[in-house]
Amino acid sequence: MNKKRLILLIVSLLLITGGVLAYSIYNKIYKPNTTRDGFVYIKTNSSLRDVENEIRPFLKRVKPFLWVAKRKKYQHAIKPGKYKITKGISNNDVINLLRTGQQTPIKVVFNNQHSIGKLAGRIAVQIEADSISILNAMLDNSFLNKNTFSEKSVLGMYVPNSYEFYWNTSAEQFRDRMLKEYHRFWSEKRTNSARQLKLTRTQVIALASVVQKETAKVSERPIVAGLYLNRFKRGWPLQADPTIIYALKEKYGQDFVVKRVLNKDLKIDSPYNTYIHKGVPPTLIAMPDISSIDAVLFSKKHNYLYMCASIDKIGYHEFANSLRQHNRNAKKYQRWISNKGIQR
Repeated sequence: MNKKRLILLIVSLLLITGGVLAYSIYNKIYKPNTTRDGFVYIKTNSSLRDVENEIRPFLKRVKPFLWVAKRKKYQHAIKPGKYKITKGISNNDVINLLRTGQQTPIKVVFNNQHSIGKLAGRIAVQIEADSISILNAMLDNSFLNKNTFSEKSVLGMYVPNSYEFYWNTSAEQFRDRMLKEYHRFWSEKRTNSARQLKLTRTQVIALASVVQKETAKVSERPIVAGLYLNRFKRGWPLQADPTIIYALKEKYGQDFVVKRVLNKDLKIDSPYNTYIHKGVPPTLIAMPDISSIDAVLFSKKHNYLYMCASIDKIGYHEFANSLRQHNRNAKKYQRWISNKGIQR
């Protein structure tokens, strides 16, 4: 073999080797490598190994992914969040998605949580922050004092609804966003209505929580709210059984079961006892939803002053203008509930 042919052979081999190498590199970078659609959750302060463990179930081959990640220096630009992985995309596409932080927002939903602790737990299953950090942020003294909330009243700041967040939202970011949503909820129309009722926001929400616990029927809430407001305007005690149940549970524990409020319960020593104390309870007794809040702000106008659970239309109430009519309704209900064998 002459020198010319040898050079030609070497060049050919180099070209073939280079081509194979280039093809291999191209495949590592641009060949589809994801096997299914889904979401990966990259936690705050994750390492490349952590990301690898999260994304492994979505990849045909892991090593090419890591090779591209390191070449693009992704290990120095890891951004936490929830990311949507699409079937049939390349390692390059995946890394670009993760590097740029183009995460998918989530819907955070909550309603009718009975305590701030329960709310923290409900939120913790939807975002990255754990329940302890969320609860600590919610009850931070400086935050409460700055925004004139107490540990009991702050639950009223969280208006039940569906909100869009990023999954890696911190506890403080969640809390601060909900404060903004609270102020946004209190529109000029709602604020003016509260002013006309001579109630503060805290009082409106406290009364709404009583309405919420009094009836599960949304259509009935404006009537119930109107009744309580009639009593409030007259300076009468509200005499709301849900406040007695709340006081009993505060005294005996949340597991204390109350299926029937007894006459002796009406004497319980508690600021939430609306049979003894006039006016609205000091704070909310549970989280009211928007229908209950608006039921108070835009209640139905009527002359009802008394109500009793209905035995003819279960879940609803019998309303009365006079004590005589109310006593007839109440006796009818008490006989019915006694016949059911419900003593407590």
